[in-house]
Amino acid sequence: MSLIDAARRVREAAYAPYSGFKVGAAVRGASGAIYAGCNVENVAYPEGTCAEAGAIAAMVAAGETEITEVCVIAGSARPTPPCGGCRQKLAEFARGETPVLLATVDGETLATTVAELLPGRFEVGHMG
Repeated sequence: MSLIDAARRVREAAYAPYSGFKVGAAVRGASGAIYAGCNVENVAYPEGTCAEAGAIAAMVAAGETEITEVCVIAGSARPTPPCGGCRQKLAEFARGETPVLLATVDGETLATTVAELLPGRFEVGHMG
C-alpha cells in the first residue's frame, strides 16, 4: 500500500462529528513500515487529536522514532498543511529534507518538506 493510499483509507475512519473535516495522515518509518492516524474530535474542544499526531504515536508505539516520508489528506478545496503543533511534532522525528505530500480527496497534491513547513524549527540544541 502506498503512503497516500494509507492516508486516504484512515481518513475514512476519522471521528469528526463537530467540524465534519476528516483528515488522514500516514508516515513512513525508517524501517519502511507505514503508520497511519486520523483526527479524533471531542466535544470538549480542543481536546481532540490531529491525524499527524495519531500517525506519529502509532510509529513510536511500534518502536520507531524516525520519519522518512509524510502524507496528509483532507476533504478540502486545496491541500491543507498540518497545524503548527503537528509541524513541530513532525520536526521532532523527521529531518528538514523529509518529503511531505499534502493532498485533497479530489486528487490535488502539493509536495513540500518538513523544513518548508517549519522554518526555524525549535530543536534540542536550543535547550542547551
